[in-house]
Amino acid sequence: MAATRFPNKPMALIDGMPMIGHCYFRSKMSSLLREVYVATCDIEIYDYIVSIGGKAVMTSNSHERATERCAEALINIEKDTLQKFDILVMIQGDEPLINPEMINESIKPLLSGENQVSNLMASLNGLEDALNPNFVKVVTSVKSNALYMSREPIPSNSKYKNSIDYYRQLGLIAFSREAVLKFIELPTTRLEIIESIDMNRFLEHQFPIYMTLTNFPADSVDTIEDLKLVDIKMKSDKLYDQYKLL
Repeated sequence: MAATRFPNKPMALIDGMPMIGHCYFRSKMSSLLREVYVATCDIEIYDYIVSIGGKAVMTSNSHERATERCAEALINIEKDTLQKFDILVMIQGDEPLINPEMINESIKPLLSGENQVSNLMASLNGLEDALNPNFVKVVTSVKSNALYMSREPIPSNSKYKNSIDYYRQLGLIAFSREAVLKFIELPTTRLEIIESIDMNRFLEHQFPIYMTLTNFPADSVDTIEDLKLVDIKMKSDKLYDQYKLL
């Protein structure tokens, strides 16, 4: 709720429903998730999720990284339920048009046991989008593992005159239980701080992140203008029809 760019963003209304509500209901539609919790440090969000019949868990208000909040939530949930969960998926609360199939796409690379962290990415529409610092750009290896993530355009176009495919890292990341707990054990890194990107901590410690290209649109809300566009799209969204009267 204290986000500097967009205060009170999670509770901003989209067709009359708080943004976090859209994220919650759509996440519940994933066929691979067993439980969905909203991790928050704000009692207003906690109370709202409980009021719609959802599950929420209170976390510290001192976290610098979303992954750290998710790790604390996992620890608290396992303590309360006396269960251990094999896979945790971090779903951002500012992507109210998320398709549940995207969640499934992030989970599938972990099911074989070959990967411990799986992240979605989406194509960007040229250099203008690549220059937007709200979009985290990612470059990958030939084995589809992330090499680096930046808020600047990568790769550089200064010496390459042909068109470049730019990719945006999405805030939808699946972790093995071991990986998300490992994250909070690793020291904070220089590039993580410079770029303000969680996953650079893993990359600097040479912990592989498998990237999957999704064809679903990504509509994150970073500004009031983004909210207005999403509000228009939501009114004709087919998934919305399945939960808007709940």
